[in-house]
Amino acid sequence: MPRPVLLVIAHGSRDPRHAATVHALVRRVRALRPGVRVETGFLDFNIPSVSGVLESLAAEGVRDVVALPLLLTRAFHAKSDIPAVLSEAPARLRIRQAEVLGPSPLLTAALERRLYEAGLSPADKSSTGVVLASAGSTDPEAIAVIAEIAREWRRTGWCAVRPAFASASLPRTEDAVRELRALGCKRVAVAPYVLAPGFLPDRIARGAAEADILSDVLGASPEVARVLLQRYDMARTPALTAIGA
Repeated sequence: MPRPVLLVIAHGSRDPRHAATVHALVRRVRALRPGVRVETGFLDFNIPSVSGVLESLAAEGVRDVVALPLLLTRAFHAKSDIPAVLSEAPARLRIRQAEVLGPSPLLTAALERRLYEAGLSPADKSSTGVVLASAGSTDPEAIAVIAEIAREWRRTGWCAVRPAFASASLPRTEDAVRELRALGCKRVAVAPYVLAPGFLPDRIARGAAEADILSDVLGASPEVARVLLQRYDMARTPALTAIGA
């Protein structure tokens, strides 16, 4: 039996860096699992659209698809937007919606590696406060997940870890930076918990002006690619209910 097609669903952006990063990540996923067909669809701004990809797959005779939200938390897009798009897919397709990427120890490892790439070392952990800067959400579940990631990451040896949000929620990145300064952390680093460059990551970067270190977005890191494949494998199990089955 052929493996289901993996359809990576990205939000999309007017910023060309967003789509370029998504495509680079998908290339890495394909390299890790050459036996799986991986397609990309965007909810907005970029092409191909999710609905367009689904129609093309159905026209080719594809039967099984795993739709994977390229999202770090379960908020509006994962709970509403994506299911709505998938519900309008051609009837012949059997679609399973995979879980969002986060939280995952692999993503935390990617955050930490990005900080080391930006100039920190493991010896700096105990004297460095970290701002875990996410895009933000009005969804309480998503906010709680970010706060829990910060708490768990702090237990690995950092001086302190504080969540911050670029939109919809507080505190902002700059406020969290100042809080860590007031706590007495020797240095302050900002770790963007976002997948690709764009409007909100740029806002995070501006909020990091008073920090000592600003790391890069997660991007097409190997850890993110591995999480995508983990979520794909989980969704392939018959225990999950298929959309349109």
